[in-house]
Amino acid sequence: MDLPTSSLDKLAAAIQVTPKYRHLTPDLIRRLGERELAVRGSFKEAVKATKNKLHQVAGAYQESKINYDRALAQLRKTVGDAAAFQHTCTQLLRLHTSTAERLPILDEFYRTTLADLPPIHKVLDLACGLNPLTLPWMPFSPEVEYVAYDVYTDMMAFLGEFMGLAGVRGRAEPRDLLTPPPNEPADLVLLLKTLPCLEQTDKHAAATILDALQAPYLLISFPAHSLGGRDKGMATHYTDQFIPLIQQRGWQITPFTFATEIAFLVKKV
Repeated sequence: MDLPTSSLDKLAAAIQVTPKYRHLTPDLIRRLGERELAVRGSFKEAVKATKNKLHQVAGAYQESKINYDRALAQLRKTVGDAAAFQHTCTQLLRLHTSTAERLPILDEFYRTTLADLPPIHKVLDLACGLNPLTLPWMPFSPEVEYVAYDVYTDMMAFLGEFMGLAGVRGRAEPRDLLTPPPNEPADLVLLLKTLPCLEQTDKHAAATILDALQAPYLLISFPAHSLGGRDKGMATHYTDQFIPLIQQRGWQITPFTFATEIAFLVKKV
């Protein structure tokens, strides 16, 4: 359905004046807003519904605003001291719910899931959150190219600065993964605890993303618990949904189970 541009522009503007959503990429706001304008009874209801959806897929993972200037200052103080730099990364990872949940398993997560990969020259980290801060734990060569995407413009600016401080070759850019899905070539794609969020905005998102990705290896994970820490049978639910998608494509899959997360290394064959 084609909506009057003025209606969508007005909705996007109404949401972007809200401090909580000021730094979200406009593509995401407009994609969700267009759908809500088409089905809601009034403009006010569409704005409210769009904000609710934005909270579910993005806002819920940041309990409070992150001071990125302070974070960069902390990182700069430890450049050149690998142990201190890694410790600072650990403290900053606590500021984002998704990466905070990974901290208890971080020492084993990448060591286990990526142990048998061939040399990796380019990585795409999709809907990354603060995950690029875990680069000190990843088993990649110093020459690896690392590309990170997420929907927050201020977070991506921070991560771009972080990569420079960490001596990482790469970039961080704001992007809604469904407008359009990324299809640039890479050796490995990280899609960590992301597919459930995408499917809240588009029930076909998982298949769309999987078919677009141009990489021989995908590391895909799902949360084992809700944001409130409840089990709810989530691991079984996501496994039952995900494995058929991979089997339909004839790809190989290796599962991993951790205390807070389930992961699958997918090899396209």
